[in-house]
Amino acid sequence: METFELDFARIVREHKGTIYTVCYMFSKDGEEVADLFQDILVNLWKGFENFRGDSSARTWIYRVSLNTCISAERKKKRKGETVPLDMNINLFEDSGEDMKQIRLLQNRISRLGPFDRAIVLLWLENLSYDEIAAIVGISPKNVSVRLFRIKEQLKNMSDQ
Repeated sequence: METFELDFARIVREHKGTIYTVCYMFSKDGEEVADLFQDILVNLWKGFENFRGDSSARTWIYRVSLNTCISAERKKKRKGETVPLDMNINLFEDSGEDMKQIRLLQNRISRLGPFDRAIVLLWLENLSYDEIAAIVGISPKNVSVRLFRIKEQLKNMSDQ
């Protein structure tokens, strides 16, 4: 294998968890997550030659992953909503109060717009405002303001 391919494989291996985290923020359907992951890999491969290292590989991967998922969501909305086949089996079902709270929060986050969801995801991943700003293309101050507004919006949502 060429050095180019080895470098790409190494970066993907190191940041696979980041890519999956972004995919799961935009879909809970396993098949759709796999499709998103594959689309992200294709986009990373296409852009890898032009990646100059102006930002960290992590920042670049977040940006490509989020843009890919946001674009896929827009296409899905234009195409119309599909209903995935549900087997009503959850091997990881936990009926505790903590899981109930997590599901409520996930439900609320999923109702945010794609850009706000991306900011929440990055914040939940403990990225700094500077890192979030670099990934989504806004100023750190704007990240702070948007996060404040998003938190207020989440607090005021009803649980449907």
